[in-house]
Amino acid sequence: MREIEPITGACVWQGREMAGSPRWRRQFSAGQLAEIDAALAAAEARSLGWEEISAADFPLPQFAPLAEDIRGELEDGSGIVLLRGLDPSRYSLAQLKLIYAGLCRQLGTLVYSNRAGEIMREIRDVTRDGPGDSDVAQRYGGLKDAGKPGVFLSSYARTLTNQLLRFHTDRCDVVGLFCIRQALRGGVSKLCSSPMVHNTMLARRPELCAALYEDLWRSRFGEEDATDHSSYLLPVWGVEGGKFTSHYSRTFIEAAQRRPETEVPRLSAAQAEALDLLHDLAEELCFEMIFAPGDIQFVNNHVIYHARSEFEDDAAHGADRLLLRLWMAVPNSRALPQGHEILWRSTRPGAVRGGIGQSGVPVG
Repeated sequence: MREIEPITGACVWQGREMAGSPRWRRQFSAGQLAEIDAALAAAEARSLGWEEISAADFPLPQFAPLAEDIRGELEDGSGIVLLRGLDPSRYSLAQLKLIYAGLCRQLGTLVYSNRAGEIMREIRDVTRDGPGDSDVAQRYGGLKDAGKPGVFLSSYARTLTNQLLRFHTDRCDVVGLFCIRQALRGGVSKLCSSPMVHNTMLARRPELCAALYEDLWRSRFGEEDATDHSSYLLPVWGVEGGKFTSHYSRTFIEAAQRRPETEVPRLSAAQAEALDLLHDLAEELCFEMIFAPGDIQFVNNHVIYHARSEFEDDAAHGADRLLLRLWMAVPNSRALPQGHEILWRSTRPGAVRGGIGQSGVPVG
């Protein structure tokens, strides 16, 4: 068995401790909110859309020190930041998208979140627009198993329902979620330190911890691939330059295991048990937070697993959950282990990397 050391640093934390800690919370000042309004007015006067806006097009000099602080907390601190103070009721949805893109351009480079070139995604229950999960599967990625009930939804498709989302990471250094409206009930965000999961598994079941340093087959289904025919190998955990990284989504592993065994070997008993334990430990070690309108949550995917509980909307009373999601590469990101370029494109620190490769296959 390989020699594995516990991960150390501020990214290792217990959910019960982090829930009440102020170190991951930030607040806009009155001056910062005023300059956001001024930048918005200037962008609108030039008829700039959020898609084309640059950091220079949305100048926020008073926000610059806070942006640096946020990047530092994400990379070298807890790995999470909750930014509060914006009031969505003061703006149209188009204006909120401009503000959000303008803010995030100050933090890093926006990267694609699906194969059709989408950058900003409205995270909401799209099944209310059509027949339900079967329609979502057809539009956003789903497979029907012969002789089995239901549909296997891609990770991307599951995001666009009101179903729970299991603990996972996204394919970017940092993901941002901007809450515009909250659901009638549910939609609770769960956050967990992946290095703490690693260390706890190492202490309790070191042989299972070691199994997640081994390559596992994943699928690109719902991402670059509209089918489930493309798979690749990547471990769940890695360390490079003294810094930890984890890329994990059980859905992509399950999708790969759907392939014939001649193409994709089955998980070993140790790997399957380790994945089950990872989930159980994430539930044990996480904390929960409920978004309020105006909240912006930033997560470093290398050190944080995030999940969502199912939710129920009430659109008639303005309680239909809507979040805006952006994926970012950040200039202070960590180096990644050799081999991770198969997913990230680059393992260099600070590189513009991550996101979904552009295959030209439409989504939706």
